[in-house]
This record gives sequence, structure tokens and C-alpha cells, in this order.
Amino acid sequence: MRALIAAAAGLAAALALVLTITAVGAPAGGKAPPKPLLTTVPEHP
Repeated sequence: MRALIAAAAGLAAALALVLTITAVGAPAGGKAPPKPLLTTVPEHP
């Protein structure tokens, strides 16, 4: 029974952390959009 309570507490803590980060906004203060990932390999000269 203790394991079930511990698992429930851990799940609740993780969910609260995710909701807090979502509410605050992942990029803290970053107004410019992040650089797009480089998806193609540049040609070698």
C-alpha cells in the first residue's frame, strides 16, 4: 500500500511540475522564436 501512495504522490508532483512550466511558459522571457533546426546537411565545397 505504501508503494501505491508513493507512486500517486510522485505522479501528482510530476503533473504539478508540468502544469507549472506550461502556465509560466517554457521559454522564460524569450520573445524571439528559437532558431529552426538544421534539417539538411550543407554541401561541401
